[in-house]
Amino acid sequence: MRALLLLLSLAIAGAAAADSPRALMWKDLAPRAAAIENPFAQLTTDQLKMLADVATVRDRRARGDTTLSAADLAEEQATSRKLGQAGVDVDGLLARRREIAEQKKAGGHAPVAALDGQLVRLPGYVLPLEISGRQVTEFLLVPWVGACIHTPPPPANQIVHVKPDRPFELSGMFMPVWVTGRLSTGSLKKSLTMIDGSSDIDIGYALRASAVEPFKQ
Repeated sequence: MRALLLLLSLAIAGAAAADSPRALMWKDLAPRAAAIENPFAQLTTDQLKMLADVATVRDRRARGDTTLSAADLAEEQATSRKLGQAGVDVDGLLARRREIAEQKKAGGHAPVAALDGQLVRLPGYVLPLEISGRQVTEFLLVPWVGACIHTPPPPANQIVHVKPDRPFELSGMFMPVWVTGRLSTGSLKKSLTMIDGSSDIDIGYALRASAVEPFKQ
């Protein structure tokens, strides 16, 4: 009998734990930086400087910079030849430079796939999207005051689109709150109306909120 009661109590405790929201902070919404192959690591300091000089001249030429002299162009060609003779693939590395930058940008904005479907509790500031009087029915949860309005938008994985089960009363712009609900990942856009027009905001998460509470430590 005691064993049965113990098993029942453990099952009840496990179910309660499963229904408890996971407390998150904003850093938890950004994935850890994935390791990106760095083909430049094999170059010496001198080779890196030479490659940078070549890239500078080529970038200026691509922009149509009319101040480039014949001497600049001749130096770029000579440096490229010297790097090539040392086994450095100048064209390939410069192409990878753009590719790596795009990979870092994409990784920095992506949501954490493992959070999809989790019950969570997250603090943040309210940026209303739908409001009637002082009753908010849809909003963006952002990590700092002024985000998306007074400063450039945060990365998509630092913005949560929230629809509460019940409207809640807004006490002021960028009201601090705790939000509890089921989180989902995915890419979406929302149009945000501002004084000087509207802007589309990239969002990495959505949350159906069972509770929106004033922020308390």
